[in-house]
Amino acid sequence: MKALRHALLVALWLAACGGVDALVDGGDEADASVDLADSGTDDDAGAPDAGPAAPDSGCAPEMARIEAACVDRWEAHVVEVLPDGGQGPHSPFLVIAGRTVAAKSAPHVFPQGYISQLEAAAACANAGKRLCTKAEFSRACRGPDAGSSYPYGGTTRVPGACNEGKGSAMVKLFGSNAATWTYANFNDPRLNQLDGGLFPTQSFPRCVSPDGVWDCVGNLHEWGADPADSLGHGRFRGGFYGDAELNGHGCAYVTGAHELAYHDYSTGFRCCADAR
Repeated sequence: MKALRHALLVALWLAACGGVDALVDGGDEADASVDLADSGTDDDAGAPDAGPAAPDSGCAPEMARIEAACVDRWEAHVVEVLPDGGQGPHSPFLVIAGRTVAAKSAPHVFPQGYISQLEAAAACANAGKRLCTKAEFSRACRGPDAGSSYPYGGTTRVPGACNEGKGSAMVKLFGSNAATWTYANFNDPRLNQLDGGLFPTQSFPRCVSPDGVWDCVGNLHEWGADPADSLGHGRFRGGFYGDAELNGHGCAYVTGAHELAYHDYSTGFRCCADAR
């Protein structure tokens, strides 16, 4: 049933990122009455299918050991932490809105968009992890070859290998006049449910690093652990399904135009940890 549900949900997304919105050329608008009920994050969706980490890896089963760090193999989704200490589902298409959430990492699950750096850091902490540093993200994305710009290797972009290059979803729902777009528009739950936009984790077979880390390029931007700079801005990396080239190529893509509390439909994250 889960596979069927994901297959139905996969027909849903097309994006925008603060500061680097590449506009798409028209196209048919998706049905605005999308179904928000099924988030694709069932309680049993957390079991990774890539096999457990080696017993001596010093990392949790859903993480890859990369040098001294553990890195989540998949972009994060979240669960809500309930007052009694239990966990409940949270739709990846909705903002966090003050909820206490914990990060999860699994294949074939829609990752959490609409999340700020502050919220992502807290979600990682509630899972016993942390956000990834710039160096950890770069190494996890490109693999051991420092000359590579993409998870699949080399410095030449291969269109379609990762979920990127699709342009902004904002024009499909809110028109092409960016001056009229609001912050609420950028956080509209329908954006990440437009046909052909966001995909569940591990949907693109070539978008995996030599260490088995998926979707570092495209799908969703990934907030990093960078502290606020002199302007109060943080950093997210890797691009998203709309664009992974304008602010750097692939693994080197970085956006620093937003404060730590900023979120929109393109912002996601993954967690890291120190290896035991």
